[in-house]
Amino acid sequence: MKRVVITGQGTINPLGDSVRATWEGFKEGRSGIGPLEIRDVDRLSIQIGGQVRGYDEQANFNRQQIALYDRYTQFTLLAAREAINQSGLNFEGRLGVECGVVLGTSGGGLNTQDENYRAVYEEGKNRVHPLVVPKLMNNAAASHLSMAYNLMGPSFTVATACASSNHAMGQAFWFVRSGMTKAMVTGGSESMLCFGGVKAWEGLRVMSRDACRPFSANRNGMVQGEGAAVFVFEEYEHAKARGAEILAEVIGFAMSSDASDIVMPSKQGAARAIEGAIVDARISRDEVGYINAHGTGTAANDKTECAAVADVFGAHADRLMISSTKSMHSHLIGGTGAVELLACVMALKEGVIAPTINYDEPDPECALDVVPNEAREAKVDVVLSNAFAFGGFNAVLALRRH
Repeated sequence: MKRVVITGQGTINPLGDSVRATWEGFKEGRSGIGPLEIRDVDRLSIQIGGQVRGYDEQANFNRQQIALYDRYTQFTLLAAREAINQSGLNFEGRLGVECGVVLGTSGGGLNTQDENYRAVYEEGKNRVHPLVVPKLMNNAAASHLSMAYNLMGPSFTVATACASSNHAMGQAFWFVRSGMTKAMVTGGSESMLCFGGVKAWEGLRVMSRDACRPFSANRNGMVQGEGAAVFVFEEYEHAKARGAEILAEVIGFAMSSDASDIVMPSKQGAARAIEGAIVDARISRDEVGYINAHGTGTAANDKTECAAVADVFGAHADRLMISSTKSMHSHLIGGTGAVELLACVMALKEGVIAPTINYDEPDPECALDVVPNEAREAKVDVVLSNAFAFGGFNAVLALRRH
C-alpha cells in the first residue's frame, strides 16, 4: 500500500476565507455564528447561522460562471484554488489522467432549488433558467472542479448527510493508497442557508436559537452553517520526489452503519467506526492524542459520542483531548467534516488544539477533556476526525504528524 499525505488545503467558511484566517479563528476561539441575513428571515423561528458574511460572487466569478455555479459550487472552487495552489501540482498532461475529485455535499444546489421553486410557486413564473438542473445537481461542484483543473481520473460526489465530507475524503484516501491515483482533490461544500433550507431543519426541532454549546450541560441544539474546505491528498513518494511541503499524513479510515434509526445515533455504530480507523491506521489507542468530535450540541449526539469514545479508549479516554469546532463555525452539514479536518491539521502541524467554545456547565455524561473555551498548545502525533450522520452513517479519519 502507498502512503498518503496532504500537500494542499483551502477553505472559505464562517471563520474566514482562507486556511490562515480559519486557523486564527480556531486559536482565538472566535465564533462565526450570528444573525442570518437571508430573504424572509422574519418568517423563521431560527434566525442565527454560520454564514460566509460579506461574500460577493461577482468579485470572484463572471456572469456566465454565476449562471452555472450555485453558491456551494462557488465555495468549492475558491477552496480548491487555495489548496491546489499550495500543493504546487499542475494536472496538465498525464498527471491529469492519474488524479481525480471526490467531494461531499448533502444539499448540493439548494439555493438554486429554493430560488426557482419560489419563482414558480410564489411568483407564478412559467419558465426557469435552462441551466437550473446542471446548477443544482449534487455533482456540479465536482464536475466544475474537474473541468477547471483537468482532473480526468475517478471523480464523483458523496451524499451521506453530515458524514459526506469524511466519506468523500475516505474514498480519496483509498484511491491514492491503492495506487489507483497519484493524487485526489477532496473535501466538501455546503450552502443550505436559504429560507427553504432553514425552514426544513426547523421541523426537526434540534436547532438552537442562540448558540452552539457542544458537551455543555446547558446546550440546546445545533446551528446550521455554510462553507467549504478542500484538500490535496497525494501519494507520499510522488510528493517527496517533487519537494512538496507535507502538511500531515492520512493513515486510516473506517466507516460503519448503525442500521437502527434514521435520526437517533448509536453508540455501537460510532464505536465501530472509531475502532475501525485505529485498526486501519495500524496504531494503538494510546497513540491518539486528539479527536475532532462530531459534537453537534444536541443531547443525543454529544452523549452518544462521548460514550463511544469512552468505550473504545477505556482509561486512555481521560488523557485524550476532544473538541467540537462546530461551536465556532457551526454545522456545515455535508461540508462540515472537511472544515473540521483543518483543525486536525492545525493540531499536528502547529501544535494547537482548537477549543470547544460556549462551554458553560460540565455534563457528567460528557466527562471528557473537551478543551473548554480556550485553544491549547499541545504536541500530538495522531488525531482522529469523527463524523456521524442522520441515517446512521459513520465515518472516521486518522491522521499523523509528518
